Amino acid sequence: MKIGILKTGRPPKPAIPQFGTYPDMFMNLLGPDAYDWVTYAADEGEYPAAPDDCDAYIVTGSAAGVYDDDPWIGQLMAFLRAARGRARLVGVCFGHQAMAQAFGGEVTKSPKGWGIGEHAYDVVSQESWMDGATAIRLPASHQDQVIAAPPHADVVARSAFTPFAALAWRDQPAISMQPHPEFDPAYAAALIEARRGRVYPDAQADAAIASFGRPDDRARVGAWINAFLRGS
Repeated sequence: MKIGILKTGRPPKPAIPQFGTYPDMFMNLLGPDAYDWVTYAADEGEYPAAPDDCDAYIVTGSAAGVYDDDPWIGQLMAFLRAARGRARLVGVCFGHQAMAQAFGGEVTKSPKGWGIGEHAYDVVSQESWMDGATAIRLPASHQDQVIAAPPHADVVARSAFTPFAALAWRDQPAISMQPHPEFDPAYAAALIEARRGRVYPDAQADAAIASFGRPDDRARVGAWINAFLRGS
């Protein structure tokens, strides 16, 4: 099975030697040898020749906003629409927002501010690719949020802070989520430290880093994504 990763951003350069790139993180989560992996630098205008060149695509996180006017973002939206029904789609964080925006939803910079640290989400819809509908706990790192789901997309996980935390489409094989199952907690903590005092105040950074002391569901949600990709 050939999986294309649409890279839409990168970690801070000092973190890459230890934690890898965003495509590396997804390959580690889902299995380096589980698929025929291909990475496309979507944020640099790189795409496959045709949407059905891959069986599925994963859209990564990014520091960009889907409402920004960078040309590559419009190109990404066009590719996602072209891939609709021709390949399975998975979006995470920015990828979640990009899919929502591309297919008729709405995304905005939330007045709630930044969500960082480990967040808990209620699973509100039991999907065939899930192992159960119990709550999940995952790293979060976002200020933008989906505030209106696209047509044919149902909420499958939510929280008070992020009501549209995960979506499943009913008119195409596509799922997306706001939190980051691919983030090692050590990387998420390093990202917070890199932004401390500049993006987040100390008190918020301290609380977020303390939240990583509890178990999370990264492996479990990674298994969900694998089941979805394989059509389970």
